Amino acid sequence: MDTPLARELGLEFPIFAFTHCRDVAAAVTKAGGMGILGVAAHSPKGLRAELEWIEKEVGGKPYGVDLLLPTKFVGSDRAGGFGASELDARIPAEHRRFVDDLLARYDVPPLAPDTELRGELMVGLDKQREVIELLFEYDIKLIASALGPPPAWMIEQGRARGVKVAALAGTVEHAKRHAEAGADIIVAQGYEAGGHTGEVATMVLVPEVVDAVAPVPVLAAGGIGSGRQIAAALALGAQGVWLGSLWLTTEEAETHPVVKQKFLKASSSDTVRSRSLTGKPARQLKSAWTEAWDDPANPKPLPMPLQPRLVREAQARISRTAHKSKGAAELANYFVGQIVGSMNHVKSVRTVMQELVSEYADTLDRLDRISGRE
Repeated sequence: MDTPLARELGLEFPIFAFTHCRDVAAAVTKAGGMGILGVAAHSPKGLRAELEWIEKEVGGKPYGVDLLLPTKFVGSDRAGGFGASELDARIPAEHRRFVDDLLARYDVPPLAPDTELRGELMVGLDKQREVIELLFEYDIKLIASALGPPPAWMIEQGRARGVKVAALAGTVEHAKRHAEAGADIIVAQGYEAGGHTGEVATMVLVPEVVDAVAPVPVLAAGGIGSGRQIAAALALGAQGVWLGSLWLTTEEAETHPVVKQKFLKASSSDTVRSRSLTGKPARQLKSAWTEAWDDPANPKPLPMPLQPRLVREAQARISRTAHKSKGAAELANYFVGQIVGSMNHVKSVRTVMQELVSEYADTLDRLDRISGRE
């Protein structure tokens, strides 16, 4: 499973693991891949603690980070975007009533009066610049931009510090734009992927992007969770794979226990692209929450960042009570790709990595036998 990009980054395997859990990121890096920590909604103080912990764990082995840098959002046409009070003023009362009624209908208990909400999603380069500059203070080897091309100053910082800059793309047009902006790596993310994703399937998207941005290396993402699928991705021209959903049912994952059990029981048909959490289409587990927002009789989700601001407290109430409230459990969900149908057992990250590598080798042996080369 050796590729030029893996060799350049000092990886044993070209497996890039996107995760919001520092334990998963560190475990993948220690197992020979590259853990990629999603840092959206982290405060600078919290982010420093996470990165310092990872660096102590991995002992100099390569890891990376991923952040949301959307080009289009409410306030993107205004310098500095909107402040918190300005965003709140743009949330219709109808939407607030709908969320309140939904939680009441499912008997979701309120939060304690002194509960502090964390994880506010900040969008816009002006709001993210402090975070990005902080990231470059650490020993990261890759920084990825989701939902938009990386800004020129981020690419310049990356080159000055020996950090690869990656960008996620759901269409050939987006991939070309990222390559023209100077991205070192393009992540071609297909329709099957969890989280923010487009409408073109991985099998179609990856070779199109590989041809369109050559010689820029491409990573394949979306619907990949086995050694067979890694072999297919490399056969399509990718130099590695970007895996996210697969880690959500590992022992190390911080996935909510109720949601993890839902994942373990789900089929590949139990996900949906919905704007109900972030305001942009993101694949997630079907639940009473997504069904309510998809009902045409109800308000439509608001654009980013209004929707995450609207549902932030509601999601906190659901998460904190899903273990004891039947209604909250019915509403509970999270981002996950169609590969969830194969995520049927809890395993350690190291076991998952070993299985990926072993099945990849078995697949190549099988292809050799089929072709008569053995």
